[in-house]
Amino acid sequence: MAQDGFGEVAEALRRTTVQVSSGGRGFGSGVILGADGLIVTNAHVVRSSHAQVKLWDGRTLDAAVTSRDLSRDLAALLASASGLPAATLADSSKARVGELVLAVGNPLGFVGALSTGIIHAAGSVHGLGMSSWLQADVKLAPGNSGGPLANAQGRVLGINTMVAGGLALAIPSNDVARFLADGPSHSVLGIEVRPVRIVVRDENRIGLLLMGVTPGGPASMASLMIGDILVGVDGVLFRSVNDLEIALQGTAERIINLLFLRGDRRNIRRVAVRLGMARRVAA
Repeated sequence: MAQDGFGEVAEALRRTTVQVSSGGRGFGSGVILGADGLIVTNAHVVRSSHAQVKLWDGRTLDAAVTSRDLSRDLAALLASASGLPAATLADSSKARVGELVLAVGNPLGFVGALSTGIIHAAGSVHGLGMSSWLQADVKLAPGNSGGPLANAQGRVLGINTMVAGGLALAIPSNDVARFLADGPSHSVLGIEVRPVRIVVRDENRIGLLLMGVTPGGPASMASLMIGDILVGVDGVLFRSVNDLEIALQGTAERIINLLFLRGDRRNIRRVAVRLGMARRVAA
């Protein structure tokens, strides 16, 4: 939703920015991208499987690290909350040199600090491989990592990551969107998932919401559908999103039993999924 003025844009962005701490290694930043607690930050900000996030209103929430991409320095968290103010990703391919940008973060312990500047360049940076970066003259300091770089409308163009050559470098939002769409690697099942918080047997648990099901894949053949929520495997409820990935390791032909919720989500269902079957090619 567009804001009426710069002050309103800045305040809305501050409310979607969180302070992130993990493993006693100091503080970083993150940006809320889902009202259900989805938060994105840098992978180097969260070195363990859990973190704590502090909201703009002072509340502190526990969060699980649900996905991590060390090559692109991104991590996704799921906080135990709902109804959070969420930012919107912009199309970073439309970012232009000279465009006004805002950065929000928690540098050196200053919560919700705001810096403004302009985009200087977009593309690869010498010495940092072929990855694309948004380069801006906003001021960053330790604690800014993982926070949003946004346009004048408050939409997130990138995730602030480091400083090089006197300029702030941000991971473009289109890379962030691809990272979130990929989620944990479950290609062997033929599904795309998104971690969600769900109540199972009167306990708060992590589930995996099916966002996509590949026709003809193992999940599709087992009649799993978009909207189903995976909650366990082989009779054991998930303790973390990594539990499914562990269960999927290996290439041998086998059957795994997935626990899932559908419809009113009152009853846990079970389905057997056959893995490791070689595709038959017609002669």
